[in-house]
Amino acid sequence: MGTSVQEIDSAIDKGLEGIVACTTKVSSIIDATLTYRGYTIEDLAAKATFEEVVFLLWNGKLPNKNEAEALRADLVKNMDLKPEVVAVMKSLPAKKAIPMDYLRTVVSSLSMFDPDVSDITEPANRRKAVRLTGVMGALVAGFHRLREGKEILKPDPSKGVAWNFLYLLQGEKPQEDTARAFDVCLILHADHELNCSAFSARVTTSSLSDMHSAITSAIGTLKGPLHGGANEQVMKMLLEIGTLEKAKTFIEDALQNKAKVMGIGHRVYKNGDPRAKVLQKMSSELTAKKGIKHFFEMSVQIDTIMQEKKDLLPNVDFYSATVYYSMGIPIDIFTPIFAVSRVSGWIAHVMEQYSNNRIYRPRGRYAGPRDQKWTDIGQR
Repeated sequence: MGTSVQEIDSAIDKGLEGIVACTTKVSSIIDATLTYRGYTIEDLAAKATFEEVVFLLWNGKLPNKNEAEALRADLVKNMDLKPEVVAVMKSLPAKKAIPMDYLRTVVSSLSMFDPDVSDITEPANRRKAVRLTGVMGALVAGFHRLREGKEILKPDPSKGVAWNFLYLLQGEKPQEDTARAFDVCLILHADHELNCSAFSARVTTSSLSDMHSAITSAIGTLKGPLHGGANEQVMKMLLEIGTLEKAKTFIEDALQNKAKVMGIGHRVYKNGDPRAKVLQKMSSELTAKKGIKHFFEMSVQIDTIMQEKKDLLPNVDFYSATVYYSMGIPIDIFTPIFAVSRVSGWIAHVMEQYSNNRIYRPRGRYAGPRDQKWTDIGQR
């Protein structure tokens, strides 16, 4: 039997929920298990570096020592911003800009300086992949430095992407345990199957547009609070609540008023987001170290209430908020950090789309008026 009109309406009207739009080998979500190329996120978070994960996403296998070191060196090399890129950054109103708007604009402008911009062969795409993934963290850190009236710094080639991001952002050498914690955050956010921004990148790529266009599309998609912006809202909520004693009343009032509690629930995970479990432990440790343990305790109480009242579990954004805040990262940089990591996954999807491409062309079910008759303008 064919698909009924009701089934079609349901598929279209609920954000393509449950619709399989492509075949991918990049990552998978099965129940409460997230894997990159078949490796569980728990295993990677415990044992890998971000650079190893990037190599895995792009190549389908873990790197050997020489391959991992070569990629690390190439990525960090591209964290050293070129003068022409810095000139573009300084031409924009950093002090007034929304960070994601600024990042989207600068990433788009990078195509003007890339010799491979129109070349979509695999060798050219791999060169662009390294440039874009390396530069992303430097752009975010550089933006913050400029709006603070400070000079943009140069990376330390002996360190990795995570360490250098914190250094370029804050101007101080981070402690190794903090750098490692941030490295784990980058791993956790690197990819997530066919999420909204990855889909956006693949749609742009399917027209055989260039990688810069695809990544710019993805950044624009990530900006939305229903996708990448939730962790900012989580931290703002915790600051608004202020104390552990007020958390229960705040959340009960939110539920009574049918307000959305950000960072709670997930479209795909019904039995818990595995990334949230890793971040919860990190949040406990980092908030205690920084003397702001009450934010973690508030988070746990909110988590518990939402499970009891709504049977909803935290997603990756919920505990990442307090993790980033504990590291001294400005709240409005939380979503750009998402892009610093996720660009690696977007690129894996872009390269996979190029390798087996057909342009996306879904249909739209028309639900408007029919048989309209033209009326001359004087008679309307």
